[in-house]
Amino acid sequence: MLVLTRRKGQSIMIGDGIEISVEDVSGDAVRIGIRAPKEVSVYRRELYDAIREENISAARTAGAAAAQELKKLQTPPRKKEKGEKQLFRKSEE
Repeated sequence: MLVLTRRKGQSIMIGDGIEISVEDVSGDAVRIGIRAPKEVSVYRRELYDAIREENISAARTAGAAAAQELKKLQTPPRKKEKGEKQLFRKSEE
């Protein structure tokens, strides 16, 4: 982890398109500004973690639902009716 010291009004650059600036310092709180391209998502860590957990939960639910649907689509092997000919022979090993 890179740790930097910045004062009010100073900033740091991440790559060519993300700028993080110190807007205000008051007691133990620091206000920061973030300038980033629209395609870059910026979240507070606690919100990012909540979104990530929700996505994992949704993926598990969707996976379980898909598995249930596949089970419904599976048909049990059909028993041969009396007088019906067997179409394929079992290979002998």
